[in-house]
Amino acid sequence: VTEDDTEYISPENSAASPATPSVKDLEKILYGGKRFGNHVDEVWPDLFIGDMSVANDRYSLWKLGITHVVNAAHGKTHCQGSHYFYGSTVDYYGVPADDSPSFDLSRYFFPSAEYIHNALDTTTRVLVHCAVGVSRSASIVLAYLMIHHNYTLLDAINKVKERRWIFPNRGFLKQLRALDMKLQKTS
Repeated sequence: VTEDDTEYISPENSAASPATPSVKDLEKILYGGKRFGNHVDEVWPDLFIGDMSVANDRYSLWKLGITHVVNAAHGKTHCQGSHYFYGSTVDYYGVPADDSPSFDLSRYFFPSAEYIHNALDTTTRVLVHCAVGVSRSASIVLAYLMIHHNYTLLDAINKVKERRWIFPNRGFLKQLRALDMKLQKTS
């Protein structure tokens, strides 16, 4: 495998089955389809991906019935959500992620997936957002689908793309590929 994980890994060369597509192949898949988005989209039953404009609009959240917010840009400019901002009607979970290929978002995959999973186990609606709603938040949702619904990375991408255009940065795609291969080995 090349250093930047862009080489395709065949089933014979990997314990992963089916093989996890390369970063370049994933980028081609992600780039396809519609390239515009709404401020918020329901990508899984009661699970939404959105941008900061909807996250900062308590009335819109109330209209959507959002009860839990995962802020994948916690503490960043224009994304400074908190328990105080949302009040007692919305449960808040902050992930202080940078939208940088060098940022280790993978350390938040399992805790965020667990938070989303526990929230959706009850009658709730969850918004996962970042600044634009295509990279950090999408990566968190993809990890959730992989961890709790046994989706492969490719299947998770295709499922979310049915409802929203997403484009995790290259570093996040590498981390999601590593998660995909790890989960496939254990299944």
